[in-house]
Formats: sequence, C-alpha cells, structure tokens
Amino acid sequence: MSRPLERSTPVPTTQSTATLRSQPPIETGARPGVFRRVLEVVGVQNISLLMAIALVVAVIGSQNALFFTVGNLRVIGTAIAISGLLAVVQTIVIIMGALDISVGSIAGLTSVSSAMIFTATGPFLGVVGAVGIGMLCGLLNGCIIVFGRVNPVIATLATLAAYKGVAQLISDGRAQGYTGADGFFVFLARGSILGVPTLILVLVIIALLAHVVLRYTSIGRNIYAVGGNDIASRLAGININRYLIGVYVATGAVAAIAGVLITARTGSGQPVSGSEGLELEAITAAALGGAALKGGKGTIAGTILAVILLGILTNGMTLLGVNSFWQNVAKGALLVLAVVIQQLRSGERRIGLPG
Repeated sequence: MSRPLERSTPVPTTQSTATLRSQPPIETGARPGVFRRVLEVVGVQNISLLMAIALVVAVIGSQNALFFTVGNLRVIGTAIAISGLLAVVQTIVIIMGALDISVGSIAGLTSVSSAMIFTATGPFLGVVGAVGIGMLCGLLNGCIIVFGRVNPVIATLATLAAYKGVAQLISDGRAQGYTGADGFFVFLARGSILGVPTLILVLVIIALLAHVVLRYTSIGRNIYAVGGNDIASRLAGININRYLIGVYVATGAVAAIAGVLITARTGSGQPVSGSEGLELEAITAAALGGAALKGGKGTIAGTILAVILLGILTNGMTLLGVNSFWQNVAKGALLVLAVVIQQLRSGERRIGLPG
C-alpha cells in the first residue's frame, strides 16, 4: 500500500497563526504599492486610453503651440462638459444592456423649455421645470420599453424624432428666450469656482456621483448584474423593470441638465442647434471607454477619459484647420473601431465568418 503524501511544511497551530497575523507585512518596496494604487484609480483597461491621449496631445501640440495655452485648455474643458454628461448616463444605460439614442433630443427639448419657463417666471423654475420635463421623457422611454416590450434601440430612436419634433413645435423652430443677462445662467456658462469653470464642475459632480453609485452601492451591483445576465438577475429577485425605468428617468434628468447648460452657453433655448449629434458622441465615448454594448461591463473613469480624447481630437482638428465634416467622419470611425476591438476581445464568432 502506498503511504499518504507527507506535508512538506508543518500545519500552523492557532498560536502560530495568531503570531503570523500580528507580524507586520514584509516590505517589498514602495514602488509596487504606489504603482498598484495608481492602477486601481485609473484602471488597467484604461491605460491604452491614457496612452492615446498622450500621443494625440504630443502630435497636436507639436503642430500648433496654441494648443497648450490656458485659454485653449479651458475651451476643451467647457466644450466636453455637455457631451460628457450625456456620455456618463449613456454608460450606465449601456452597462444595463440597453441604449438611449434620444438623449440629444431630450437636451434640445429641455433647452427650449428652460428658456421659455425662465422668460415667464425666472431661473429657478426654468431649471426645475426643465429637469422635470427631462424626467418625464425618460419615464416615457422606460415605459415604452418595459410595458410595450419594445427594443430599447427602436424605442429611443422613435422618441429621438418625437422629442425633436416637440421642441420644434413649441419653439416654432427658432431659438427662444434670452438668458444672457441673468446672473445664474451667466455663472453656469462663464463662471468658475476656485478657478475651475462651472461647466466642468457640473460634469465632475455628476461623474463622481455615478461612479460612487455604480461601484459602492447595491444599486450599481444590480445594474451590472442585469446587464451581465438578465435571466439570472430576475431569478435572484432583482426587479429588472423597476431598474430599467429608474435608469431611464435618471438619464432624462441628466440630459435636462445638459439642456440647461446649452441654454446658458448659447444665451437662449435651442431646439436643435447645440444638441444635434450629442447622442452619437455619448455612445462613442461610452464604447471607447470600455462599456460593452451587450451590457454588464463599463466604467465611468473610462468614459471620462474617452470624452477627453474626443474633445482633444475635435479641438486639435479645428486648430489644424481640418474641415469640420471630417470630424464627424473621425467620430464615426472611432465608434466602429471601439466596437470591433470589443468584438475581438470577446472571442465570439464574427458574423459572416466560418467556424
């Protein structure tokens, strides 16, 4: 009979285990610890985005020295604030396995609404009314998807056209109101706190709030779970319909905040100008930031880095005199590239290929 394998090391007793636990950890050097902490904050999956940003900055900066001026950096920051807000909430929707193509139209509708309500009452009710309208639009999106059992892409594609039409109807297709003389809207557009523009601060606050909810709360964990496997989530007791409606309502609220910022920047309510194409930018930023279009994966940090990359590219092409039409081509190409990379990383069979 073969003898049982002998342990190469003695089994620690309770006393020896307690002694080992009480001993300080073995120092392995400060550099690995610092490096790991940096990776935890940035995210390993976002290193490629940081490298892309550094490369684009180096190329554009070498071609035009105006790129590094403080004024131009402020222009980049304020330009990405509105699209960044929509990209943040689009990321949450995509993580849940859905999509919202109507965010740009909601921003346009609430931009007009905020200006018209402001003209009749004042800035406070203008902002509150716009946010309320945005939440109603998000609620309608969620109800169509949940109770009408309509695919999110089709549902929000329909409401994209509907909300844009409503904005044009109530405004007669023209800019409404004038907020350029109101102190609150001027502060939103051109004010700053401790040297940081208000527009950027609004984006930072919304992004941090979304990051905390996704990473540190049960709501965030359930959102990831629904996007990863909706059947298992339903069996685990998660009310998927409630989460879907809630996420779309929150998306409508943030899109309304973006609409108010559009009104502040332009000095009037814009039914289409200023909001058209924002849905494409939001989806592109979310996909570039690592949000899987099938759901269950994505981070706010990655989305913000992608928003910065897109803002730098847009600003750089403008400084270098590139035709503005090529900017849309570049954004479309980046979206295709992001989706292709996601598909290759997933290891799934590509459509149209054998095996």
